[in-house]
Amino acid sequence: MDISNRLKTIANMVDKCECMADIGTDHGYLPIYLIDEKICKTAIASDINKGPVEKAKKNIKFFHKSNSIQCRLGPGLTTIIPGEADCAVIAGMGGNLIRDILEESIEVFKKLNYVILQPVQNPEVLREYILKNGHNILDEELCKDENKYYEIIKVSYHKGKNNKNIDAIYCEISEKLLQKKHYLLKDYIFFKIEKYDKILSSIIDNSRLAMNRKNEIKTKIVKLKELLKCL
Repeated sequence: MDISNRLKTIANMVDKCECMADIGTDHGYLPIYLIDEKICKTAIASDINKGPVEKAKKNIKFFHKSNSIQCRLGPGLTTIIPGEADCAVIAGMGGNLIRDILEESIEVFKKLNYVILQPVQNPEVLREYILKNGHNILDEELCKDENKYYEIIKVSYHKGKNNKNIDAIYCEISEKLLQKKHYLLKDYIFFKIEKYDKILSSIIDNSRLAMNRKNEIKTKIVKLKELLKCL
């Protein structure tokens, strides 16, 4: 089956396994594709809302995958028990929500070989959480789909906090992608600079809070421009 560039990029990060869990499955396209491509033998398609679960069930039946994919209704990782799946994908949600899902189901997270996370907003919040908690970033990807950029982070659980100082710019821009010299990264950094320039020009207040915010954004822009020299 044909899937979006975003989902295909996620799928390419999934290793061959017995069972994967797709959290926030929406239409169930990702697990159907992974079973079709023989990347996973079985899958769990899970969503907090009844509508997407019903859509997923219809699609799974249409593509004759009912024997391979189970649909479950419930929030986050609460729909699977520790050790039931080899890996999980949590995609299409905000970075804050993905962070909370991992934190609230830490026992499930511990037992997964890895999770693939694709935030639609606030990826820097999620990356900061991962780095501060010392979890292992195994790989990162960046893709563009329908004129939007998506960051995708493959993470395994690791016990223990990271007490080292984390430069905030590496929460904004992935060190892994910088090391790879990812082909989209230069354009993505320009996109970020443009976004921050717009925010900067929109701040017209002269209060101390506004001035602090301006200085914070100016620092980010300078650091982003410095990163461009690495590419």
